[in-house]
Amino acid sequence: MALDIYQAVTDRIIELLDRGTVPWRHPFINANGDARPRNLLSDRHYRGINVFLLAVTAWTEGYESPFWLTFRQARERGGHVRKGEKGSLVIFWKRHATQDKQTGDPVIIPVLRHYKVFNAAQCEGLHLSEEADEARADRVFEPIKAADAIVELYENGPRIEHAGGRAYYKPSEDLVRLPEPDRFVDPESYYTTIFHELAHSTGHVSRLDRGLGTSSSTSKYEYSKEELIAEMGAAFLAAAAGISPPTIEQSAAYIDSWRKQLKADKKLVVQAAGAGQRAADWILGVYRNGPQDPKDGPTADP
Repeated sequence: MALDIYQAVTDRIIELLDRGTVPWRHPFINANGDARPRNLLSDRHYRGINVFLLAVTAWTEGYESPFWLTFRQARERGGHVRKGEKGSLVIFWKRHATQDKQTGDPVIIPVLRHYKVFNAAQCEGLHLSEEADEARADRVFEPIKAADAIVELYENGPRIEHAGGRAYYKPSEDLVRLPEPDRFVDPESYYTTIFHELAHSTGHVSRLDRGLGTSSSTSKYEYSKEELIAEMGAAFLAAAAGISPPTIEQSAAYIDSWRKQLKADKKLVVQAAGAGQRAADWILGVYRNGPQDPKDGPTADP
């Protein structure tokens, strides 16, 4: 039984890594002052491997709450887990009284147990405190005018929503969603993140049509290539907005991580850079009202 639990934990970690989780690409401030995962009823923090499992799950799924609870605890709290929600594995050691097989003396041995918990964001009807809003009250977001102008310049772009604790582009709805600006560690992080997601949106079928949302785009190679394109496009837009070089250097480190994951494909970086430039040019309006087909790439340098 214990061996199965160990395997379940290992499988979960591998699953998260295969989904492309990049820990350093997380420029958001948790909405709650204390982001460590803890049980809602006891208010006790989880320990050991449970901290990793729940914290990373909260990030990848966009759960803002640090609180977790079992199915039964949600009902005890007057709420319920939404239908179709998937629980997260947590493990613990339970003291078990038994007898020594050779001597017959009473002994206490640790036994590994597991159960499933749900984040408060997966539940309905729970009564939570308003400490998240209080934690954000002192943060003031200062817009960067040149960066704002680039976002506004994007003609017929995707719908942009500010909500939740995760940034992503959803091709099926042509939607960019990301946390509120004051949830980011600094304005530069906010704009490079929105530039990244807007660069993704240029791959929509109505724009540069990079096949986003198709079966081929779900392969690990195509997913990683698209991430490279979006990050390079974001770096070009950041440069156009005059955002500080350290921010662009962070993007370079992120790009390099994907290049290594794809086994240093010699052609990949050059191809992604060209596609990233076309994405940035599309957002900046370089192609609009011009004779060039955006899919043909930028005009060669003189």
